Amino acid sequence: MRTRTTFDQALSELQQDILRMGFYVEEAISKAVESLIRQDIELARSVIDGDALIDIQELQIEDKCMKLIATQSPMAKDLRRIAAGLMIIIDLERIADLACDIARSASRLCDQPLFKPLIDIPRMAELAQKMVKEALDAYVREDAQLAMVMAAEDELMDGLHNQVLRELLLCMMVDPAITNQATALLFVNRHLERIADHATNIGERVVYLVTGERKELN
Repeated sequence: MRTRTTFDQALSELQQDILRMGFYVEEAISKAVESLIRQDIELARSVIDGDALIDIQELQIEDKCMKLIATQSPMAKDLRRIAAGLMIIIDLERIADLACDIARSASRLCDQPLFKPLIDIPRMAELAQKMVKEALDAYVREDAQLAMVMAAEDELMDGLHNQVLRELLLCMMVDPAITNQATALLFVNRHLERIADHATNIGERVVYLVTGERKELN
């Protein structure tokens, strides 16, 4: 009984570590897009510099997962909890990398006025953050239904992505002088769409954790 209690505590701590990493990742998305909107190079740099902490968190959580597998020989759902955790931190780390890429684009654009107000890109960023948060909520609650509802929001993200893509391509056709800036925004658009894909991946990990089935949600 004591051994099981200790193991349950370790699993709970693992979950909290993943949520803590998720908090920093959500914050990175928010700051990266805010740095683009405000054209704030210092804020953009803080996102890039902060990626090192997220990388450290990923390695520490991975180490904990491997030690739990090696020392506890978990079976069935316990093993899925650890496996899902390992997969989730990979997606979170990749989301953080995409936030850094957005911050790099923001830093390149900080010294030039934007050729058009940013409307849909902030909407995409808000949706991306929402999806990441909902995916992590589903993980904490072990709620497969919430994970699937979250994943369905990826269709809205795809719609926004395609809309921004068309608008930016049209702008470049009308005014080739803005090509460099529009290209940077195209990359931001793509990075946000990829963040939503990784949130959907986390949802798939949750479904696997709860049901033991691997299911494509996108």
